[in-house]
Amino acid sequence: MLVTIRSEGGGRMQRVTRHQARERKGRRVIALISSVIAIPCLLMNSARADESGISFWLPGLNGSLAAAPAVPGWSWATLYYHTSVDASRSAKFTDGGSVVAGLRGQADLGIFGPTYTFATPVLGAQAAVSVLGIAGRSQASIDATLTGPMGGSISGSRTDTVTGFGDIVPQVSLKWNNGVNNFMWYGAGGIPVGAYQEGRLANVGIGHGAIDSGFGYTYFNPQSGNEFSAVLGATYNFKNTYTQYQNGIDLHLDLGASHFVTKQWMVGLVGYYFQQLTADSGQGAVLGDFKSRVAGIGPQIGYLFPINGMQGYINVKGYKEFAAENRPEGWNLWLTFQISPAAPEPGSPARQLVTK
Repeated sequence: MLVTIRSEGGGRMQRVTRHQARERKGRRVIALISSVIAIPCLLMNSARADESGISFWLPGLNGSLAAAPAVPGWSWATLYYHTSVDASRSAKFTDGGSVVAGLRGQADLGIFGPTYTFATPVLGAQAAVSVLGIAGRSQASIDATLTGPMGGSISGSRTDTVTGFGDIVPQVSLKWNNGVNNFMWYGAGGIPVGAYQEGRLANVGIGHGAIDSGFGYTYFNPQSGNEFSAVLGATYNFKNTYTQYQNGIDLHLDLGASHFVTKQWMVGLVGYYFQQLTADSGQGAVLGDFKSRVAGIGPQIGYLFPINGMQGYINVKGYKEFAAENRPEGWNLWLTFQISPAAPEPGSPARQLVTK
């Protein structure tokens, strides 16, 4: 059946099928929602995996609608991240050339930065660039130091706390849309300019550069409100020249599933899996290959709202970790606020009417 789309401003009339009209409406909904949910998909550091139990990639940063295209223009994201992890006294880690045990960590960090989404397609995809900064407080403690850098043995407890800025993370992404199916490629890097000091238990920076790249997929049906996203990526870590330690290649998978119970509220589940593929190396890698692993799962809830002609989004999600190996295990909580351009009505600036 044909319908006529007519602009209220007296613009040109166009005859399309009812299916095409629904499809156009669906694309507007995808752009509206994904522009405030699909934040830049990169990372930061707390007390976690590889050397010192810390990895470049932060599992769980990607979430629902990660691969869906956004509304062109500037957007800004601010995230608060809290994590609390603990490893048993029998679990050993390397830190600044020492072997330590009983590692515990806690961090309260902010991740923030702009994203610019281009209106002109690149390779048939929507391109976007972003830069993320990190700032906050990180605390780490140990129950014992088994061996020092010079081979001496030390026992006892120790706690370090640091407040400062972390590394800078630039990123580029390409996103393709085909109805309810959305695909993404991304590439990112870590510039090691954050607060880092050899031998300190707690750091906000990780002390070395890294390159990360991967692919994502999002299924989103605006009519049913159902959504599922998965992003698979890998990290290559450069050598930490302070400690002569090089983490192995890491593989990470972030998952998100949600249902929009209304046009503004969504609820769902999130999860991640992190697995180190290759062994750590270098003079500081005294514990062997030290491949790390962890998984996490938890709930999420999100809310969309208009704000000064823009679109705002708030999301809360949490993860409980399990199946950890060669890294501390615990829980983490995310609070996200993002503001981005609102999706334009078809035939903008005038609103369209759909009639038979």
